[in-house]
Amino acid sequence: MFRGRRSTPAGEHRPVLLDEVLAALQPLAGAILVDCTTGWAGHSVELLKRVGNDGRLIGLDLDAENLPQARERLAAVGVPFTLHHTNFAGLPGILAAEGIGQVDAILADLGMSSMQVDDAERGFSYMRDGPLDMRMDRSRGRSAAQLLATISEPQLAKALRELGDEPEAERVARLLVEARDKGDLLRTTDLARVLKEGQPRQGQQEWRLHPSKNRWNLHPAARTFQVLRILVNRELANLEFLMRVLPDLLRPGGRAAIISFHSGEDRLVKNAFRDGFRQGVYSSIASEPIRASFGERNANPRSRSAKLRWAKRAAT
Repeated sequence: MFRGRRSTPAGEHRPVLLDEVLAALQPLAGAILVDCTTGWAGHSVELLKRVGNDGRLIGLDLDAENLPQARERLAAVGVPFTLHHTNFAGLPGILAAEGIGQVDAILADLGMSSMQVDDAERGFSYMRDGPLDMRMDRSRGRSAAQLLATISEPQLAKALRELGDEPEAERVARLLVEARDKGDLLRTTDLARVLKEGQPRQGQQEWRLHPSKNRWNLHPAARTFQVLRILVNRELANLEFLMRVLPDLLRPGGRAAIISFHSGEDRLVKNAFRDGFRQGVYSSIASEPIRASFGERNANPRSRSAKLRWAKRAAT
């Protein structure tokens, strides 16, 4: 769900599963790499350091507001890079425009960054009051509020069930449509309140932290916020396209790493890598998803749902 990062005393941000990503991609000097979801360049900086002056990094991000910070951090490395404001579904066109046929490694860290979640005006957080926006790119597309204003109850229930694994999809959809029709869904806190007050009474506190179990239970609004974000940004459709074109964009022996935060995303990545392995497109793949260590989960709770899968393109 989150592209989680924890703040360090120096004010930097450590990207989720950094060591595991570097191990999966094995960046070498002179390599050409792609970061499909640059964010504030946490992964990109470390990748760029390893490819050196003879290498290159191409970064993409749908959120233009990430790019100035990413550009500043990458420029400090002193190694060639380019940044593009685009969805990773546009990667084939970006590579063609740059005169590059295939690359050595591709990384996609799906979901949101902590900075996006923490900015109440973006509308991603059920814990902060803000407009119901949820667009990664605020210059285009429909906001979550606009989507909620028009989606039908059956469509919403289907999305909650299939994209959010919501066990009470029909009940939640009914609650939201009723609140919408009353004009009660104007802000993020409106949506969170409707869902919290509308859940069965015996479950109303279950989302709180359980220290003895060392885990958080899900807030009643978590799945719905996630589903709306996926719908607003067409995330699964874009990921499906990326997984389809990925093998053609990798050089023989090239590597790909995908970090997902949602079961639907992980299932899509797993199936694409598995099918490619069976067809001989990939010579090896991760047999199981790689999870954040206990230490990382403890330092950065947003990393708890992260799953990393990797694949290596066949040599011929």
